[in-house]
Amino acid sequence: MRKVSFAEFGGPEVLHLTDAEEPHAGPGRIRIAVRAAGVNPVDWRIREGQILGAHPVELPAGVGLDASGVVDEVGAGVEGVEAGDRVFGEGSGTYAEFAVLSAWALMPEGLTFGEAAGYPSVVETALRVIREVGVRPGQTLLASGASGGVGSAVLQIARARGIRVIGTAGAANQDYLRGLGAVATTYGEGWVERVRRLGPVDAALDLAGSGVIRELVALTGDPEKVISIADLSAAEFGVRFSGVAGSVPDALTEAVGLIARGELHIPVEKAYPLAEAAAAHIDSRAGHARGRRIIVV
Repeated sequence: MRKVSFAEFGGPEVLHLTDAEEPHAGPGRIRIAVRAAGVNPVDWRIREGQILGAHPVELPAGVGLDASGVVDEVGAGVEGVEAGDRVFGEGSGTYAEFAVLSAWALMPEGLTFGEAAGYPSVVETALRVIREVGVRPGQTLLASGASGGVGSAVLQIARARGIRVIGTAGAANQDYLRGLGAVATTYGEGWVERVRRLGPVDAALDLAGSGVIRELVALTGDPEKVISIADLSAAEFGVRFSGVAGSVPDALTEAVGLIARGELHIPVEKAYPLAEAAAAHIDSRAGHARGRRIIVV
């Protein structure tokens, strides 16, 4: 099968499309014929060797955690799914023609494979950081860097829970944020005062790692009310860095319900073929997304 892998840590140039042996579903796992894989910042952080404590890597290694596709192998002890089912979920080495998933759910009706591949990690992350930051219905949450995949999920999940959200993004994405239910404003010079004019902030999320943690702490008045998923220096400001996933199966179950009720939709901004995985990583690292980037297999 074709698979994207890397044999050394480094920039996007270490990614190569190779021929590899097909993986197989062990106990408690399923294998899918991959139709699409989600592109996440964690993918290039792993490739660069940034987060080996949370994601140990044995080289050479595959790339990708999220995928959608058609079940073609079911491991021992697995119930509720069979060959031919359309699923989305999380596993390893998903930039490939076949991948083994450790967590999955049946795809909701009306969702394309491309769209489905963009949900697993970002929905789990969004649910986790909303929980960890302790924001409650009726309060205001500030999401810095809100137009990407996690931000898109945070805005919609918060809205569904009765939480007011202020989102920062580039000028081109202001209407996008408003369409997701946020009070939108731009980042850049003067952004803190623009946020202050929109009202008190009860909690804040750093979703882009753009060096704004000090300002987020000032806006909330408490480092305990700020969570970062993107700035590895967060602890220097007394802010928690959230990088350990919670229950992915539970997150997928909640995602299915949100999608079915029309409360969550994350668009695909751009799709890349397997051979252009390096370009996908370059674009992901540059940020400024509107929704999700995916690899189409």
